[in-house]
Amino acid sequence: MKGTQLEEMLNSTSQGAETVLPLEGIIRQQNKSVEFSPSNLQELIIQERLQKSLEKWAVWSSDLMKAAETISGMVCNSVVAFSIVKRQIHEEIYDLLGDRALKPEIVTKVMDYLITSHEFRPVELSQVLEEFYCRWCQGEFVDAAPIDNLPQKKMLIMRSQNIPAKLRQVDIDTGLNVLILLLELHRYAQQREELREKICFYASGQPDIENFFTSQLLRVINYCDAMEIGNFSNVVGEFLKEGNFSGAYLSDANLSGVNFSGANLSGVNLGDANLTGANLTGANLSAANLGDANLSGANLSGVNLSSADLSSANLSGANLTGAILNRSDLSGANLSSANLIGTNLSSANLTSANLRDSTLTRADFSDAILFGANLSDAILSGVDLSHADLCRADLSGADLSHAIVKGANLSDSILFNTNLSYTTLTAADLSYAKLNGAKLPNAKLNGAIILGADLNGVDLSNVNLNEADLSGVTLCEANLSYADLSEAILVGCDFSYANLSGANLSSANLSSAIFNGADLSHSNLSYSILGNTNLSNANLERIIWNENLDWENVQGLDKAINVPEELKEFR
Repeated sequence: MKGTQLEEMLNSTSQGAETVLPLEGIIRQQNKSVEFSPSNLQELIIQERLQKSLEKWAVWSSDLMKAAETISGMVCNSVVAFSIVKRQIHEEIYDLLGDRALKPEIVTKVMDYLITSHEFRPVELSQVLEEFYCRWCQGEFVDAAPIDNLPQKKMLIMRSQNIPAKLRQVDIDTGLNVLILLLELHRYAQQREELREKICFYASGQPDIENFFTSQLLRVINYCDAMEIGNFSNVVGEFLKEGNFSGAYLSDANLSGVNFSGANLSGVNLGDANLTGANLTGANLSAANLGDANLSGANLSGVNLSSADLSSANLSGANLTGAILNRSDLSGANLSSANLIGTNLSSANLTSANLRDSTLTRADFSDAILFGANLSDAILSGVDLSHADLCRADLSGADLSHAIVKGANLSDSILFNTNLSYTTLTAADLSYAKLNGAKLPNAKLNGAIILGADLNGVDLSNVNLNEADLSGVTLCEANLSYADLSEAILVGCDFSYANLSGANLSSANLSSAIFNGADLSHSNLSYSILGNTNLSNANLERIIWNENLDWENVQGLDKAINVPEELKEFR
C-alpha cells in the first residue's frame, strides 16, 4: 500500500498519539492572580488533550473515507488498514476517557473550543464516537481476549501508576464519557439547520417498524448501576437534556434527578421507572408509558404528555404548570399537592385520581373523567370543567370560584364547604350531591339538575337557578335572597324558614312546595304554579303576582303574615 493515503495515516498513528500542547497557552489566558492547584492543572491537561484528540479522530475518520474511495482494488489490505486505524482510535479513547467521568464544565469548555476551531468536523466526529458507542454497548471491548482487551490495558496502566482501578469501572467511565460527547454533539447539531439531518443520535438505538422499542440504553443504565446505584444518573443525568430517546424501553430504570428538559421521549416506555426530582420541562412525552412511574417532585412544566399512560403514577408534589395532558390516562394517579396551573387535561381519564391539596388554577378539564377522584381542598378557581364527569368525586373544601362547570356530572359528589361562588354550573347534574356548607353566592345554576340534593342552610343568594330542576330538594333555612328561580321546577321542595326575599319565582312550578316560616317579601310569584303550596307563617310582604294567579289550592295562607290586602280574601 506504499504511496497511498492509508500508508500515510498508519505512519501518523505510530507517532506520539498522546501529544499535548504546552499548558502555557491556556494558563496565559487565565487571570494571573489565580493559583492553580494540582487538580486544576490536571483538568486543564485533560481538557486540552480531549480537544486535540477529538479534532484528530475526526480528521482520521474523514481521511479513511477518502482513502477508501481511492483503493477500491485493494480490498484485503484496506480492511486491515482500516482495522488498525480504528483500533488506534479506540485505544486512545480508552486511554483518554477511561479514568474518570467528565465534568460538565470541562465538556462545556471543550465544545466551546471545538465550535470556534477551524479543524472541527462534527459529522465525522459523531460517526467515530457513535461507532465506538455501539460496539461498547455490545460489550465488544470488555469481552475481548486479553491481548485485545482495551479496558484491561488501561486498567493495568493505571495500576502501574498506583491508581486504584477496576476493569468494569474503566469500561463504564469510557462508555459514559463517549455517550456524553455524543449527546452534546447531537444538541449542538439540532440547533443548526445544516447539521440537523446529518447528526441525529439515538442513545437507545433507532426504533424501526419491526422493533418499535429499543432497550440499548436500559442495558447501559443497568450495567452502570451494577457498580453503584445511581451511577448512570450521577454521571450522565445532566447531559440528557434535548436528547433523542423516542421509542426507548426504559421500564424500571433508575433516572432520579436526571435532566430530560427539552428531550424527545415520545412513545418511550418508562413504566415503573424512578424519575423522582427529574427535570422534564418542555420534554415531548406524547404517547409515552409512565404507568406506575415515580415522578414525585419532578418538574414537568410545559411537558407534552398528550395520550400518555400515567395510570397509578406518583406525581405528588410535581410541577405540571402549563403541561399538555389531554387524552392522557391518569386513573389512580397520585397528584396530591401537585402544581397544575394552566395545565391542559381535556378528555383526560382521572378516575379515582388523588388531587388533594393540588393547585389547578385555570386548568382545562373539559370532557375529562374524574369519577371518584379526590379533589378535596384543591384550588380549582377559574378551571374549565365543562362536561366533565365528576360523579362521586370528593370536592369538599375545594375552591371552585369562577370555575366553568357547565354540563358537568356532579351527581352524588361531595361538596361540603366547597366554594362555588360565581361558578358557572349551567345544565350541570348535581343530583344527590352533598352541598352542606357549600358557598354558592352569584353562582349560575340555570338549567341545572339538583334532584335529591341537601341544601339546608346553603347560601344561594343571587344565584341563577333559572329553569333548574330542584324537585324534592330540602332548602330549609337556605339563603335564596334575590335568587333567580324563574321557570324552575320546585315541586315538593322544602323552603321552611328559608330567605327568599327579592327572589324571582315567576313561572316556577311550586306545586306541593313548603314555605313554612319562609321570607318571601318582595319576591316575584307571577305566573307560578301554586297547587297545594304551603305558605304557613310565610312572610308575604309586598310580593308580586299576576292577577290570574290561582290561589285557591294554596295551603296555610290564613296563617301567613304581612299578606297584601288583595290576597286577604283567599284566607
